[in-house]
Amino acid sequence: MKKIVLRSLLVLAILLVVIIAGGYLYLSKALPDIEAPEDLTVEITPERLERGEYLAHHVALCMDCHSVRDWDKFGAPPKPGTLGGGGELFNREMGIPGVFYATNITPAAIGDWTDGELFRAITSGVSRDGRALFPIMPYKYYGKMDREDIYSIIAYIRSLDPIDAEYPEPEFDFPMSLIINTIPGEPDFHPIPDPKNKVAYGRYLAGACMECHTPFENGQPNFEKAFQGGTMFPLPKGGKVISTNITPDKETGIGNWTEEQFVQKFRQYTDSNYVSAFHGPNEFNSIMPWTMFAGMKEGDLSAIYAYLMSLDPVENQTERFIPDSE
Repeated sequence: MKKIVLRSLLVLAILLVVIIAGGYLYLSKALPDIEAPEDLTVEITPERLERGEYLAHHVALCMDCHSVRDWDKFGAPPKPGTLGGGGELFNREMGIPGVFYATNITPAAIGDWTDGELFRAITSGVSRDGRALFPIMPYKYYGKMDREDIYSIIAYIRSLDPIDAEYPEPEFDFPMSLIINTIPGEPDFHPIPDPKNKVAYGRYLAGACMECHTPFENGQPNFEKAFQGGTMFPLPKGGKVISTNITPDKETGIGNWTEEQFVQKFRQYTDSNYVSAFHGPNEFNSIMPWTMFAGMKEGDLSAIYAYLMSLDPVENQTERFIPDSE
């Protein structure tokens, strides 16, 4: 009887090892299971360059992460001569299970990528070599955009001045080193809504807002808490800032804001006479790229406001700033 029990336990142990090994091989080798890049050629036209620049700088904010930000200035705008060169650091202090840098997306780095490979990376989260990309680059959002807008972004980054810059390969902690391969997905493109439908059009534009104003949990953004705030961003100097609640809750969100107040909050940074409370190094700065969002069209900002106000209000008070001393 004892031998039978021992044999049964041994068989179960072997099966468990086989299951674990099989699962590991599947997660690490078979995934991400995304279609091969399309045979795609994006024609570079003046219209696409103009639209792509607008999206990359003021809506999708590609240039915010894929440039070197000047933290000695309010809102940390991109330093001249660094556009698309990458370098923004994301690490464990931000709640990310690992360390990685925003990559170089100028022609010096992506010049030999096909348009199909770029398209797949932006909309599905899979790099040229088949590696899964971490979703702080919001490819889940980009994969819901209009294909034409993605073409415009590709056309624009093709036009950037080449910058020779390389960064360390990403490091992901276990088990995110395996989970990361399950995150990419096939895109689900949507046409640009009619701007007259402000809520639908605002939803289309609000991806960058959701990216930062959604808390990270277990190494991933928890989209069930989208727009509720709570993501912590360490500043290079001075402490940590926390993204705020932008649901229409009247106590902890933006429920008491008028459309005019919302639009003006962004547009004030286009005024060369505006002076922020931030004056220089070692003072409390903002992770929010206000000077980039300031270039957004007023109608687009109004649409985002309409969409945010259509959300369910959620009470979630976030602490705005935590000094390093705490």
